Amino acid sequence: MKEHFQVLIIDDDEVIAQSTAEYFNMFDVPTAYVTDYDAAVRFLEEHVISLLLLDINLGGKSGFDLCRKVRENYDMPILFISARTSDDDVLIALNIGGDDYIKKPFTLSILLAKVKAILSRYAHAKESAKENLPDPVAGKAAGTFENRNGLIRLTDTVSLDTNMHKLLSGKQQLPLKAMEYKLLTYLIENAGRIVTKEELLKNVWEDEYIGEGTLAVHIRHLREKTERDPKEPVLIKTVWGVGYVIEGTESDEELP
Repeated sequence: MKEHFQVLIIDDDEVIAQSTAEYFNMFDVPTAYVTDYDAAVRFLEEHVISLLLLDINLGGKSGFDLCRKVRENYDMPILFISARTSDDDVLIALNIGGDDYIKKPFTLSILLAKVKAILSRYAHAKESAKENLPDPVAGKAAGTFENRNGLIRLTDTVSLDTNMHKLLSGKQQLPLKAMEYKLLTYLIENAGRIVTKEELLKNVWEDEYIGEGTLAVHIRHLREKTERDPKEPVLIKTVWGVGYVIEGTESDEELP
């Protein structure tokens, strides 16, 4: 099983990164740090992380680029910490997936309080979702998707062919890999409720320890095939810190 850290600090200033990590660990918030882009990518692949503290300047690479990469594969809070104070930097950070922007120099006690508050909300959201999950059979009945002769309309332009395991978009046929099909149909069967990441890993992959990165990659691939704009999904929506939901459709339009 992968080792879990509540916080990963990514900062090319090793003195700041190390001292911040030591302070967090002293207050029972398991924290690690790395000092460059590539080390961060490797660390995320090898460990489970709940929250990132991310600097913009990472030597020859950018924290903005790292944030975009992280958002493709992981769903976790990202707090930027930077000495750069321009409004443009703040707006970029927030628009590409950052949850907050903290300007250096910062007070360690205040930063720790912010991190603890976000981690608490994150954990509470996950627990609430688990506690409120309906019976799986009831969940399947709650969806509003209708299978008409093997075709399920997903959006106004895309339908799923359950006989051929393909997506139909206009005259295009988009093949689905076996796990993509299994993941999509599970979400459709449970339309109308939040499906946690843990539930998907257990019931779709039948392996709770595959890792959230694998799940996120499959969700991204499905969005690339079903959405006009995968970055602004209308079908498969992310519920921050919890999982994913397909809200269902009530379209009565004729299927292609």
